[in-house]
Amino acid sequence: MGREVKLSRIETVLGELSYPVDKEIASREFDDVTVLYANGELNLGDLIADTSAEQFGSVDDVVSELENVLPRDAVGEPFQSEGEG
Repeated sequence: MGREVKLSRIETVLGELSYPVDKEIASREFDDVTVLYANGELNLGDLIADTSAEQFGSVDDVVSELENVLPRDAVGEPFQSEGEG
């Protein structure tokens, strides 16, 4: 049975790996993890496979790469800017 993790807690799951780690290994390691976000869910292994990096040096590197492949609605409201107002 697969695991589920909220997007806001993804660092906890990513912290299970030893870094640096190749993308292929990370993708395989998390092929059973479903990332839950406000409007849906995605497979973490697939998301990692879709990143452009071939290797990750840290959890922060993975998170940064994931932000580039996550759907826009997973990381906030479209056209909403932080820091204004």
